[in-house]
Amino acid sequence: MNLFKTTLLYAFIFLSTGCSKKNYSNKTAYQFISIGGQPDYADINYWAAHPWKWDPSDSVPAPLRKNYIKDSVVDVFFIHPTSLTDYEDTLWNANIDDSAINAKTDYTSILYQASVFNEQCRVFAPRYRQAHLRAFYSHDKAKCDTVFELAYGDIKRAFEYFLKHLNNQRPIIIAAHSQGTLHAGRILREYFEGKDLENRLVCAYLVGMPVPESYFKKIKTCTDSSSTGCFVSWRTYKRDYIDTTFISKEIFKCFVTNPLTWKTTDEYAPRNYNTGAVLKNFNKIKKNVVDAQIHNNILWTCKPRFFGNIFLHQKNYHIADINLFYTTIRENVKTRIKMFWKR
Repeated sequence: MNLFKTTLLYAFIFLSTGCSKKNYSNKTAYQFISIGGQPDYADINYWAAHPWKWDPSDSVPAPLRKNYIKDSVVDVFFIHPTSLTDYEDTLWNANIDDSAINAKTDYTSILYQASVFNEQCRVFAPRYRQAHLRAFYSHDKAKCDTVFELAYGDIKRAFEYFLKHLNNQRPIIIAAHSQGTLHAGRILREYFEGKDLENRLVCAYLVGMPVPESYFKKIKTCTDSSSTGCFVSWRTYKRDYIDTTFISKEIFKCFVTNPLTWKTTDEYAPRNYNTGAVLKNFNKIKKNVVDAQIHNNILWTCKPRFFGNIFLHQKNYHIADINLFYTTIRENVKTRIKMFWKR
């Protein structure tokens, strides 16, 4: 599990993902109280995204609505990234009833990330007692292992509930970003790899964390845009930038996918391959924002091109791993579902 831990959640000016608690703390929709502080996945409140209610994952950017056709032949189990990032917060795991954290999750990662899967899929995203951001940097290994284990325990129970009561034998896409990918990898190893459920895996989108070549024994990386039963993964950085804090210290080789070509080679993909990014304005699709090329363990892109990018100095584009390739991911999901049924 430790091989997944790497750089996390930097401020990124063109995405509104750094919302403060005061923005959402009074949302009446989040006034629910758990029993014993544990999520109850029979209660729809403990799903950030669920097809039996409206939530931000149902949102569709305005330019994509004309040809939008809702379908429900495949289920997406989406595991959201870290929302518990305030270093003034002394908690190591999020309170499952924290209205501000739940709202921040819903109107950041669920809106900007989980929504990419909403056209041909039912989207399920459990709330969970996520680990605080500091757990990725702390040197207290025993403490951090306990913190991540609590978070994963919630994900595991949510997935088991999903399989037993909600999925009804549909094909499954596992999707995650950042801390979510940390937990998604374990779900794939425990429930899919070498088991019957592997036959229902359309694809796994394991974004924002490294997937070492030794992590899976049977599940393979996708090598093109139409493979199924496989996974894709990438971490996005500005071209020629080397993260000396984490990336340069990695002693393992990991799988990397280019989300503009869906290949694992170092072939360069120019910006005109990028059919659309979703940045701070969710209802605006911006084409040709970045190019992409695999470089060792990461994905390199040019500096994102948008009005105001002169103020963008960040070179780690982790927080926009999905947003920068929003429409290419959306189309790829449809392609893989189509090929899954053919095969």
